[in-house]
Amino acid sequence: MESKGMPIELNDILSGFQERMGKLALFDPLFELSRQRKTDRSGKQVAMMELGLLTLLFFFEKKLMRSRKISVKDLVGFLAVVLEDKYDLDQEELEDIGRRIMHVFRPSSGRKREFPFFHLGTGQEGIHYTSILRTDSYDAATNTQYYALDEDGLELVFATKEFYLEFQLSIHQLLLRKQLEKGEFQGALRQIDEMMIDVETLQERIIALGHEIKRSIVSEETFNRYRSLLEDIFLRLKRENEEFNELRDFVKETKDRIYAERELLKNRLPYELIVRIGVELEKVHNEHTRLLQQSMELESSALRAAKESLYYTGMNAFNFEQDIASFIFGTPLPIEAMKGVAAPFLQLEQAELWSPLTVFAKQQLSGHDDGSVIEESLLALSEEEGNSSYMRKRTERFVQVLEALFRCYEKLDRDEVRLSEFIAFLDLDEAVDLKKERDFYDCWMILHQRSPIRPVMDDEEAGGSDQSLYEAFRSQLQGRTLIVQESEGILRVNERYSIQELIIRLGGYGE
Repeated sequence: MESKGMPIELNDILSGFQERMGKLALFDPLFELSRQRKTDRSGKQVAMMELGLLTLLFFFEKKLMRSRKISVKDLVGFLAVVLEDKYDLDQEELEDIGRRIMHVFRPSSGRKREFPFFHLGTGQEGIHYTSILRTDSYDAATNTQYYALDEDGLELVFATKEFYLEFQLSIHQLLLRKQLEKGEFQGALRQIDEMMIDVETLQERIIALGHEIKRSIVSEETFNRYRSLLEDIFLRLKRENEEFNELRDFVKETKDRIYAERELLKNRLPYELIVRIGVELEKVHNEHTRLLQQSMELESSALRAAKESLYYTGMNAFNFEQDIASFIFGTPLPIEAMKGVAAPFLQLEQAELWSPLTVFAKQQLSGHDDGSVIEESLLALSEEEGNSSYMRKRTERFVQVLEALFRCYEKLDRDEVRLSEFIAFLDLDEAVDLKKERDFYDCWMILHQRSPIRPVMDDEEAGGSDQSLYEAFRSQLQGRTLIVQESEGILRVNERYSIQELIIRLGGYGE
């Protein structure tokens, strides 16, 4: 049989026809209940089919609770609670509804329900038997019969659950593995075709879900619910993708095993089928991988767009006068609550803080020469910089400071002075302008850092930059040692510069 150039195998179409009719037979009791006419005292039609499904869920919940004693009386009590505010029914009518439902699910004859159908493959009439409820136990003392869900009833409950469709692909993956293990390669090809349909259906659902997310998110609660749903979808697709990888490895192992025995006549057709299975399975796997990528993109892009939409919706709906001003001035709020209302509209608090750890940070010296700025660490200048114009002038200023210091020693006739005394001496000296320059204060910082200052330093103690300074100091020290020690007090020399009080002592020879 062919249709538009594509061959159609009738046997493949009718494969499992009887089992599919058996699935339809599960729902027959519910549709039989829907055909029954029952009204309450006000003439309102009672939803018998819905009550039948509710009865199954009642028995299922009791089964989960390990409760084995469920009678018609228990069912009637449950229905009375559910229908109390929905129908105008007395106790006798409730008992009639309960007996009708039990009679449909469990015929009074005790036989299974019959579902006749015509088998189009064999051309014969067939009958499928179902048992929704079964008798469980009997209490002779109270003359009470107890019932429980039978296998068909349990399958009917599962068939109406939402995850039944969502996990269809996972179910087909398990069936495919079983068929491959049994060597049913023709049925495995059919199973792969059904898996492709499952993947296409999931693709359509994800596309529709993306549109629904952008259209339906109007609150933070809705946003979180959709985000949780997308996370569940991604995890399920990830597990299915791992199962696809295992199936691919299993198909490869099977193909290698059959290839090793391909010389046998009976293995030629199975080898051709397993090759086709590998190709078709790879197609489905590729589509499923693309589906996994789509779910990741949906989780990032659609949710981000929905969150932005939710933000701008809130901004557009926000009215400062109505939502904030009128609330603050119209409602007597305590001070703490008032702070909480106003806090989101205030800028962040800013404060300048100083950490004691900054004293251990790398110190910098800055010098200005003809508009240029030079910043280096203390005594960390290279030899090339030492030969620059700036360094020559800087060294000259340091020498001028020492010359003025020795004049101060000579005038005061002692070898120890305070920095405050030296600054006061400069007011009467020819070098009065020294204290107006930055290099004057840099000089004392360096001298204090390197104290004691000897006329000659060891090679290990002095680097190239230190050596250039000490060469300039050597002629001034005249073989003596300069010692600079910190003292108490801050000297405010002028509006621009302040410096710590220092004790400057000229030591003896070789000290």
